[in-house]
Amino acid sequence: MAFKWLSRLTEGLTKTRSKLADGVRNLFRIGRKVDAQFLEELEETLILGDVGVEATRRIVEDLKTRYRDREITAQDNLLEVIKNDLKESLRGADKPITFNPSGPTVVMIVGVNGTGKTTAVARLARLFVDEGKSVLLAACDTFRAAADEQLAIWSRRVGVDIVRHRVGADPGAVAFDAAQAAVARKIDLLLVDTAGRLHTQENLMRELGKIRKVLAKQIPGAPHEVLLVLDATTGQNAIVQAEQFRAATDVTGIFLAKLDGTAKGGIVVAIKQKLGIPVKFVGIGEKADDVVPFDAGAFIDALFGNGGDVG
Repeated sequence: MAFKWLSRLTEGLTKTRSKLADGVRNLFRIGRKVDAQFLEELEETLILGDVGVEATRRIVEDLKTRYRDREITAQDNLLEVIKNDLKESLRGADKPITFNPSGPTVVMIVGVNGTGKTTAVARLARLFVDEGKSVLLAACDTFRAAADEQLAIWSRRVGVDIVRHRVGADPGAVAFDAAQAAVARKIDLLLVDTAGRLHTQENLMRELGKIRKVLAKQIPGAPHEVLLVLDATTGQNAIVQAEQFRAATDVTGIFLAKLDGTAKGGIVVAIKQKLGIPVKFVGIGEKADDVVPFDAGAFIDALFGNGGDVG
C-alpha cells in the first residue's frame, strides 16, 4: 500500500520534478564548490520552483554556513543536504484529519470557484469509503445549480448518500438536515461542500459562519476540520487566497488540488513557511481515487528520488 501511494505521488509530481528537482540537480558538477555563484543559482532555482523566499533563504544560508564551517565539502552529497533542509522546512506540515471521538466527524470544505473544490469533496469521500468508513455529503453550495448537480453525480459514482435542497435554498438548512441525518444514521464522516467565494463577497463569507454555527449546535465540536481547497497551478496566488480565507474562517488544513498539472509543486513548502497551515491532502490526477494524504518526507523523496546521487 505504501509503495502504491509513493508511486502515485511520484507520477503526480512529474511536472514539478522536471522543473524544480531536475533544475537543482543540473546545478551540480563534480568538484563544484559552494561559492557565491552556486548559491545564487540555487536560490533562483528554488524560488522559480515556488518554494518561497523564506524557505529558500533558510536553505541557502544553511549550505553557506555548513560549507564555511567545513561540515560539508564539494565532494559531499549536497543534494541530500538540500533534501533534508526541505524536509525540515516541512516539519509539522503533514497532520492527519482530527476525528471526532464520539459521533460523526464533520469536515467543511471551502475555497473559491475553479479550484476543484467539489471534486475534492468527492475524492475525500472515495478515500474514506475505501478505508471502510461511512460517508454522507451535504450540498451546501445552493447558489449554483451546476455545483449541486455535480456533487450529486459524484455521490452516485462514489456510492455515498447526499443531502441536498433546491437551488437557492438556505445553506444552513441543508447543513441542519445533513447533521441530523449523520447522527441518526451513525455516519462516520459528514463532508460539507460550501459555495465558492472570494473574501470580498461578504454575504457568502457570512454564510460560512452560519453553517458553522448550525453544525456546532447539532454535533458537538463541529466542524472538526475546515479544509481549504487550493489550486496548485496558481502558485503564489494560492497563498494569497489562503491568507484571505484564514482571516475569515478557522482553516485547519489545506487540500492542494491539481498538483499533477503544474510545475509549481514547491508551493507546498511556501504554504508551510508562510502560513503554518498543514497540507492534509493532495490531488494528483483526474480520477475519483487520485488523492493521497500528504506526507512531507514522502513528498520530498518522490520529488527528488530516494537516492542522493547527483552525478
